[in-house]
Amino acid sequence: MILDSIFGSKGLGGFIKKQFIDVIQWENPESNVLMWRFPLRDQEIQNGAALIVRDSQSALFVDEGSIADLFGVGTHSLTTQNLPLLTNLKNWSKLFESPFKSDVYFFNMRQQLSKRWGTAQPVTIRDQDFGVVSVRSYGMYSFRIADPAMFFRQVTGVCEEYRSEQLEEQIRNLAVTNLATAFGTADISFIDMAANQIKLSEQMTKLLQPAFAALGLQLESFTVESITLPENLQKHMEERIGMGIVGDLGRYTQYQTAQAIPKAAENEGGIAGIGAGLAAGMGIAGSMNAALNPNFAQVQPQATLTAEDHTVKLAQLKSMLEQNLISQNDYDAAKAEIIKKITG
Repeated sequence: MILDSIFGSKGLGGFIKKQFIDVIQWENPESNVLMWRFPLRDQEIQNGAALIVRDSQSALFVDEGSIADLFGVGTHSLTTQNLPLLTNLKNWSKLFESPFKSDVYFFNMRQQLSKRWGTAQPVTIRDQDFGVVSVRSYGMYSFRIADPAMFFRQVTGVCEEYRSEQLEEQIRNLAVTNLATAFGTADISFIDMAANQIKLSEQMTKLLQPAFAALGLQLESFTVESITLPENLQKHMEERIGMGIVGDLGRYTQYQTAQAIPKAAENEGGIAGIGAGLAAGMGIAGSMNAALNPNFAQVQPQATLTAEDHTVKLAQLKSMLEQNLISQNDYDAAKAEIIKKITG
């Protein structure tokens, strides 16, 4: 009766069961939980209790904030024989004669796959073709815990649970910090980067591995999937690629004509607009020929000047029409006369 009044309806047996733990294990860990503290609450660990560490797990004993002992895979009986560091911390001279209190942390040693990284803001790099530019990039990486004690000291500390998502911002910052260095040491221009992403990925992996190791982690892989320029530089690069077809000026004229056709189709002039685009291409080709071959201007000066003058005249007429300085009829008549001169 006295015991019931002290310990409640379950009596002394219920009190002892509540206070002493004889099995410590992490039964159903979530894949993205990296560290989990066994819930001791007010309980104490029984002398000779079983510690069960499953495959791809590790267990760390921490006593009053100090790392005591680390256990790998297996079933361990907790006695002074296999807790030497903890025994030394507590200055026990004899075998356990009573239960003890110590925090137990389990670590998930599995590889964390297909984690994504990316630059939240553009990263400024120096490129051998474009000079100083800002780029964005993203990709994937995989890692695992390699040193639970180091990971505990440097990352998790004494918290109840630590998830892989909590590392993402820190890893993204590491990637951004090293991206500019990787570009500089890879000796690859941006325009060739798409064909050399494997080399850049290898360079990034080499740069990041020491930073991961300092956190108790092992970087298994790091891939760069995409690198993009700001919109204005991307447009400039596309124009440069398009100019790559200028093996001779005839092909350049064809390229300019092809570029002018869809634009002309959107205008009121229709086929006349195509003619104007053709004239523009011819004019630019003539200018390039004159620059590259001084004799060209002496042979065909009139044709080049006429094509350029007509193109300018058409643009002026279009501008005057849009400003209501001339009527639609005046514009159509003048345009028809110019087109007639261009097409002969």
